[in-house]
Amino acid sequence: MTARAGPATLAPGARRDQRSRMSLVSFESLPDQARLWCFGASQRLDDHQTQRLQDSMADFVSEWTAHRRDLRAGFTLLHGHFLLVAVDESAAGASGCSIDALMGRLRSLGTALDLDFLDSMPVWYRDPSGRIGTTSRAGFTDLGRSRKVSASTPVFDLTLTKLADLRAGGLEATAGDTWHRGLLTPG
Repeated sequence: MTARAGPATLAPGARRDQRSRMSLVSFESLPDQARLWCFGASQRLDDHQTQRLQDSMADFVSEWTAHRRDLRAGFTLLHGHFLLVAVDESAAGASGCSIDALMGRLRSLGTALDLDFLDSMPVWYRDPSGRIGTTSRAGFTDLGRSRKVSASTPVFDLTLTKLADLRAGGLEATAGDTWHRGLLTPG
């Protein structure tokens, strides 16, 4: 006598192939109160890296869950440098494990693309020509001492945590209006 096979059992957190991609929504459609993560790439992405990033993040966000609940989320890439990921937590909030999964994806993607998305120590700023530059925090202080940057230099604040702050223009502001002003101490 042969035992009949029941429905295939999925491992915790696994999904069936026919599940819809309900988690991925347009970044613009997310509400102001959506939780936000901002990541700066160690260098400007080229066209190939941009396509790989977009494909990988679309796959990830489409299947992103917290405690087996779909996360309604979106992402965007700004200025070829900044990956922004947001989650509407009104239905399901991101958990420690789901955030760890995002970090793991960015770590492996960074390795594949020869980039670093997870180093939060650099300072991103616009030079006088409008080009986005990056330097260490000590390097930014040195640039300030040599008067190559100042309180009026545009900088990028990757500490934003709400989409409303991004929409209010908080990502790019002058150094004197952000935490960066502390790096411009006279010396």
